[in-house]
Amino acid sequence: MALQSPFFNNNKRDNDVRPGTPNAAALAAAAAPAPTAPTANNSSTPVPGGEAKLTVGPNIKLKGVEITDCDTLVVEGSVEATMDSRMIQISERGSFKGSAEIDVAEIRGAFDGNLTVRQKLVIYSTGKVTGRIRYGKVVIEEGGQLSGEIEFGTSGAAANSAVRPPKLQVA
Repeated sequence: MALQSPFFNNNKRDNDVRPGTPNAAALAAAAAPAPTAPTANNSSTPVPGGEAKLTVGPNIKLKGVEITDCDTLVVEGSVEATMDSRMIQISERGSFKGSAEIDVAEIRGAFDGNLTVRQKLVIYSTGKVTGRIRYGKVVIEEGGQLSGEIEFGTSGAAANSAVRPPKLQVA
């Protein structure tokens, strides 16, 4: 005698499955999606406050896009894009190439391109930032690398003011 799975051919009504019967409860429980425990990398987990978070996972390559309306971008793979966001976090194996305007940047991997950090740029010991970089505040752990055209201040008014901080060339 062959048994059929309750998940297949559900368009056929079985007379033994009526509300209130033992089979109905078992089928309802089996058909319901299993609850998942929230994890740090689970993108379907609601983020407190309705924050929009995009995670580019390991071995993922995202190329030729413009990222907007993203509160936090987490880069564990490779991204080539332009973006304006609140926060970017690049993991040790992550890389970002392109242009970004960010409030807070935490770099553990590689960033190459134009980076404007309105508030705070943090480069960890494994981080490497190259290109044209503007920042409000900067923290570099021992071993972190920063090279290119580096400029303090992020607004156009600061760059054009009479008292202008000198550009720093780091190699």
